[in-house]
Amino acid sequence: MCKRTRKHLRPALAGAAAGLVNGFFGGGGGMLLVPLLIRWCGLEERKAFATSVAIILPLCMLSAAIYLFRGGVELAPALPYLLGGLAGGLAGGTLFRRLNMTWLRRGFALLLLYGGVKALFF
Repeated sequence: MCKRTRKHLRPALAGAAAGLVNGFFGGGGGMLLVPLLIRWCGLEERKAFATSVAIILPLCMLSAAIYLFRGGVELAPALPYLLGGLAGGLAGGTLFRRLNMTWLRRGFALLLLYGGVKALFF
């Protein structure tokens, strides 16, 4: 295997794993990518969070299109969530630079913990 192939294999596998998680669960691939971007790419945490959002956007669009074309999406009930999500995304993107990395990391860990506990028990 040539150097160039090896250099791109781990990021491609990480992207494939994130896409798989997004496809299965309708999101969450970024939770896989953040630690991998830090460890494998050497990105600092703030850049890893932002980069994972940029990577996940097309993956989410693809997953949404597949669900939509297969009849698995109800657009009318989703609209209020979309509007709230847009407002939250704008607020989060604006506040992102101002947050201390320790608090951002703790918030991310709490979100993961909450999701794990909810998935296990509810």
